Amino acid sequence: MTITINGELLTIKSSMLVDVLQNFGAKPPFAVALNGEFIAQSLHASTTINEGDSIELLSPIQGG
Repeated sequence: MTITINGELLTIKSSMLVDVLQNFGAKPPFAVALNGEFIAQSLHASTTINEGDSIELLSPIQGG
């Protein structure tokens, strides 16, 4: 199935969010929005992805 991650089209095999994040190479700490909705880290393993979904990975920015 095809989804979008951070604006890039990606073909995935697993429909589980946690697998998609691992395969994409996401490194903590990060926040995840699925179709514009924040997904708590405790829900990553139980959240399923559907064809055409959009995922945004947001990393904290450090600075002062």
